[in-house]
Amino acid sequence: MASRELQLAIDLCRFSRRRSRPTIVQLGHLAELRAEYDDIAEGHALPDDIDHQPVDAGGVRAEWICAPESRDDRAMLYLHGGCYGSGSVETHRDLMTRLSLAASTPVLAANYRLAPEHPFPAAVEDAAAAYRWLLDAGIAPSRIAIAGDSAGGGLALATTIASRDEGLPLPGAVVCLSPWGDLALTGASMRTKAGDDPIVSREMLRGWANLYLGDHDPRTPLASPLYADLDGLPALRIQVGSSEVLLDDATRLAERASKAGVETTLEVWPEMIHVWHTFAAILPEGREAIARIGEFVRTQLGA
Repeated sequence: MASRELQLAIDLCRFSRRRSRPTIVQLGHLAELRAEYDDIAEGHALPDDIDHQPVDAGGVRAEWICAPESRDDRAMLYLHGGCYGSGSVETHRDLMTRLSLAASTPVLAANYRLAPEHPFPAAVEDAAAAYRWLLDAGIAPSRIAIAGDSAGGGLALATTIASRDEGLPLPGAVVCLSPWGDLALTGASMRTKAGDDPIVSREMLRGWANLYLGDHDPRTPLASPLYADLDGLPALRIQVGSSEVLLDDATRLAERASKAGVETTLEVWPEMIHVWHTFAAILPEGREAIARIGEFVRTQLGA
């Protein structure tokens, strides 16, 4: 049974429910949506001993987020969610700070370009550039993890696939939190979980996908990694809530990765909502999920 705090987290999703109205996206109220997303982030009080340093990561605006015990011989490249059209380092700084603490690893938070001003493949290009920058900085690929939530979870996989296809050495681990891996929106949970998900809807995702894809087919592998060749990818950890319309994106990605020979661990958290990790300040399950990711990253990168 989920903790009592889950209902409080659901109540805090009012903004996300507003964002789920497809007309909001279609009418182009993006500046308003982005500003409201940023306002929510201002409510997070961060520890005083966390180091935050802006950096140009291969032409991509980014920020190092380093917990006191972080080891400088490794890194986690983090790609925020926001349906490819919203979100930023600011909106996800609390989550990334908690991940840095849990994994004892510096987090490179990338502000990749957003749609519709910069449609696909701009986000993939920026994320791949940030990964190359880490390699050029001398960090061993086996000591790098690529992680992300929601759209950022799909982007983490797409970045790894693009790097493989470019012939780059691959990271030591990939982490996907509630990943959006199928922009064609074909998962059965889009229908079966529609009444359970307080944050995401198929209609909302369709609007954002149209802004991101432009004229591209939604089954384009680097936009929807569910349709990509996953052979040769590093160890993969996927976490998803059982109440998410994106549940089947996660389960199908895990199934396809396993069939491709990828060391894959899928965690389906009972009753949890989309990226419940972002409610870690009040939600015990959020803190526990982040702790598990920290342990996974430490193990894969060499504790």
